[in-house]
Amino acid sequence: MTAFASRTGGHDRFAWNWELRGVNGKGLDLRLRLPDWIDGLEAGLRARLGQGLARGNVTVSLRLQTGDGAHIPQLQTAQLDAALEALAEIETRAMARGVSLAPATAADLLALRGVFETGAQSETDTGALCAALLADFAPVLQDFLDMRADEGAALHEILIEQIARIAALTDQAAADAKARQPAMEAAFRASVTRLTEAGAGDETRLAQELALLAVKADVTEEIDRLHAHVTAARALLTQGSPVGRKLDFLAQEFNREANTLCSKAQNAGLSATGLELKTVIDQMREQVQNVE
Repeated sequence: MTAFASRTGGHDRFAWNWELRGVNGKGLDLRLRLPDWIDGLEAGLRARLGQGLARGNVTVSLRLQTGDGAHIPQLQTAQLDAALEALAEIETRAMARGVSLAPATAADLLALRGVFETGAQSETDTGALCAALLADFAPVLQDFLDMRADEGAALHEILIEQIARIAALTDQAAADAKARQPAMEAAFRASVTRLTEAGAGDETRLAQELALLAVKADVTEEIDRLHAHVTAARALLTQGSPVGRKLDFLAQEFNREANTLCSKAQNAGLSATGLELKTVIDQMREQVQNVE
């Protein structure tokens, strides 16, 4: 489910702004954009996010500033020297193998992580700052979860309506299957008579083969399984735990049974009901992708 939360805070000479964004995803994909010099911050955030989230593509951004101008990017000479030494080694090894490399520019070096960043890395004790940031992140995460919960409540109602529609169409399919029975039986009897009169074979053998075709056209099992899936889906929607993956699997099973029903229909009314059933199931599958 989609959600957004933001918050500003501060500690000592630091000020910051949190942004937490989430969109739909099959699994949990966390992307953290943080200053890399605060020990323990990323691990702490991942632990808290993992406790509150099960699915979604979630991005956490932290913009950190200080009141003394230390937030202005500065050239970090130690990191630059290390980058230059690595570059020289790469070029030497490439030349030894006859590989030609494009020359690196100053802009390329400045873009390397740690080469041109704020001077706040010089802080020797980031423990207090990390603790303050993690404490301030708690209400941001709660706001984010609340927004997801609100969207989830609305989505819950949509899914209930769609499952009710699937149940009603399944009942209609059962009625259509029953209504087609006399016509199918008449058609089978006419086929036996026509083939017998044409000398196509023994009447008993033809009747057996046509009875086998009738069994293959029977949709009782498909309708029973659709009813069972409806019951299972309703039970899942009453659970408090994440059920997105289970609902996604059920939606696939719904679709499988609807496809089989349509292939066996041999009747305009049942075919129309089956196609409408597939449409509602496809709509449900789209919504299920938003469920955690």
